[in-house]
Amino acid sequence: MSKAATVDYDYARTWAEHDPDPDTARQVMTWIEEGNTDELAAAFAGPLAFGTAGLRAAVGPGESRMNRAVVIRTTYGLISWLKQHVDTPVVTIGCDARHGSAQFQRDAAQVISAAGGKALVLPAQNPTPLTAFTVRSLKADAGIMVTASHNPPADNGYKVYLGGRIATGPAEGVQLVSPADAEIATAIAAAPHADEVPLSTDSMVDVDTRAEYLDRAAQLVGAHTDVTIALTAMHGVGAALGKELLTRCGFGVSLVPEQAQPDPDFPTVSFPNPEEPGALDLGIRHAEKIGADILIAYDPDADRCAAAVPTSSGTWRQLTGDETGALLGDYLARQGATGNFANSLVSSRLLGRIAAHYGLGHEETLTGFKWIARTPELAFGYEEAIGFCPDPTAVRDKDGVATSVVLASLAAECKAAGTTLLERLEDIYATVGALYTQPLTFRVDDLSIIAQAMDKVASTPPTELAGSPVAKVEKFAQGSKFFTDNDDRVIVRPSGTEPKLKCYLESPDADRLDAIAADLRAYFGI
Repeated sequence: MSKAATVDYDYARTWAEHDPDPDTARQVMTWIEEGNTDELAAAFAGPLAFGTAGLRAAVGPGESRMNRAVVIRTTYGLISWLKQHVDTPVVTIGCDARHGSAQFQRDAAQVISAAGGKALVLPAQNPTPLTAFTVRSLKADAGIMVTASHNPPADNGYKVYLGGRIATGPAEGVQLVSPADAEIATAIAAAPHADEVPLSTDSMVDVDTRAEYLDRAAQLVGAHTDVTIALTAMHGVGAALGKELLTRCGFGVSLVPEQAQPDPDFPTVSFPNPEEPGALDLGIRHAEKIGADILIAYDPDADRCAAAVPTSSGTWRQLTGDETGALLGDYLARQGATGNFANSLVSSRLLGRIAAHYGLGHEETLTGFKWIARTPELAFGYEEAIGFCPDPTAVRDKDGVATSVVLASLAAECKAAGTTLLERLEDIYATVGALYTQPLTFRVDDLSIIAQAMDKVASTPPTELAGSPVAKVEKFAQGSKFFTDNDDRVIVRPSGTEPKLKCYLESPDADRLDAIAADLRAYFGI
């Protein structure tokens, strides 16, 4: 079958005729006139799926991309679903600085206003944690955040929090989970054409919770503040709020100048994710230049936070998400945290050991902060992908800005004691036992390769890793775990957002990790 045969030209034409954005409508009509089946097939590969992560896709025309028509119909579906549960739903809406974000925020607010809801509109170009905070602080029934987080520059996204009268207790202000996602998806599918969805500004209210958010986050500061911080926002929206907060707390803060202003093209990084190789190079150079004690990096929507520190040899080393999670958990426990710690099952087992050492509860959850945040009596939660929740009462999600206060406080505590974060980490290992982690990722062009790999894992798991027999295999909803006689642990699962097979390696012996990775590469043959 030819590509041309897979394109429904009438459907694409109807979509364009009802597209409220003249630019994307014109683009679709141009492709139709040109007979550009490749572009049309990509733009109309099926409706953009709404799931527990909301929406995330490249900005562009058609039902399979992020655009005004998709955002309007999605919001219509969401407000329709909310009205099944409460009268006059209150929805707060925030956005980052990506391409289309401000327009998508306005469209969403106008749909909610016209549909009988109340839209609380946050200032544009602000971090995701501010939206999550506002859902709880203003008792909103839902929150919409327009962001693609750390995705490539071409992308944008739409995530949903539930709260107020919809989700209560530990679920208040947390990203939605099943079955709400499927129910909302059904409501979206039933939405009229985008240009037939009513829009209104009558029930839109501008709200600004930044001062309240800063007041709350500033309470996380510790007894010591004598450190100099190099801070980068990676061209995202965290610089202004982060610098104001850290300065208020008494830390010395210097923004990485090339990356301080929001820029949706992310010109100085090939991939706007602090975890990516080379992403912190500019930040490290700036940290060296100013003699910083620590480099702190937010991802573009500032819900995640990475750190790099100088070593005894004069180089800089980025902390892994698991190392940062252990350091933060230990610090918060020493500060008197009560309740439960939690981390995703792909994160290190170290936090559980730390919690046990301090007499705290601990839960291992499914992957995703929507599960971590639902832990009852949560005191601290984290995931290895540099997501940390240091103040769950205020923000029931990962919060890079608030985390930076805790990180800076810990760095200052270490400096005052004449030690370092890396030495503190060694102290933790000496107390509860060392565990070292390493990621192994296979990026593929053909998704069937991932399916084949997962079938192999399920049917014929490896029997030995780095010379140690595999003693136990555990299956879970998203993948499998292997444990060796050496207490190594390997987790294998498909990525939920990218065409990747992800492996998470952990061992009490750091020297074994490369050998385990080599055996897995041979095992999968990818």
